[in-house]
Amino acid sequence: MMTVQPLAELKPDRPLAGRVAIVTGSTSGIGLGIARALAAAGADIVINGLGDAAQIETARRELADAHGVRVDYDGANLLQPDGAVALVDNSLSRFGRVDILVNNAGIQHVSPIEDFPADKWDAILALNLSAAFHAIRTAFGPMKEAGWGRIINVASAHGLVASPFKSAYVAAKHGIVGLTKTVALEGARHGVTCNAICPGYVWTPLVENQIGDTANARGISREEVIENVLLAAQPSKKFASVDELGALAAFLCSEGGQSITGTALPVDGGWTAQ
Repeated sequence: MMTVQPLAELKPDRPLAGRVAIVTGSTSGIGLGIARALAAAGADIVINGLGDAAQIETARRELADAHGVRVDYDGANLLQPDGAVALVDNSLSRFGRVDILVNNAGIQHVSPIEDFPADKWDAILALNLSAAFHAIRTAFGPMKEAGWGRIINVASAHGLVASPFKSAYVAAKHGIVGLTKTVALEGARHGVTCNAICPGYVWTPLVENQIGDTANARGISREEVIENVLLAAQPSKKFASVDELGALAAFLCSEGGQSITGTALPVDGGWTAQ
């Protein structure tokens, strides 16, 4: 049986010291921001995702050096069920435990439903929803046995509301919210919480590139793209930051978050309040 470090023994400034966290889709953007926040709280990290090998190694080393924690990279392909299972199993083998699982990896495709490519539907559901299921299924038993676990699914405002032309993404994100509630109920008596974070638009390099591309395509200014296209549904007219999402994830993993479970927490500047 795995032994869990009692919370009373953890250092107040590093409340997750001794914990091990897997963060999928964490080589850049939101996932990297969450990995950074968990590492700052003292957790050892397994990052996962795509990208240039040299850039991934730089990110891995910077995380480890900045926070004095162990950081491993696992290149498991989460489009395949065996990849998600192997990611968790390999982490258990390397670290002896998995305390925190953040399912963040995802892809998007925009198309009218009648033209939506079937292969895009299959891929989006596989990565955005099924990969989370397979990872949770593999990690849940060890967490339950240990009597402590934190599962965080990065959903989206589109897990709560819909937009046209995003059938696969909206379906997957609504599915993630439902999966979150079910896992929370199953873990409630075992010290395992499960929550979904539902961001609106978040400032990432991908979004920054999208602004320029959209401005050129539509013949409008950068400011008009931000105000009238990307943030049209976001009343704050502000992008969330990856640091905000990281701070929320770290809180959900802290002692203060131990009674928060089964929730879908919007970080969307009021989008879903409308």
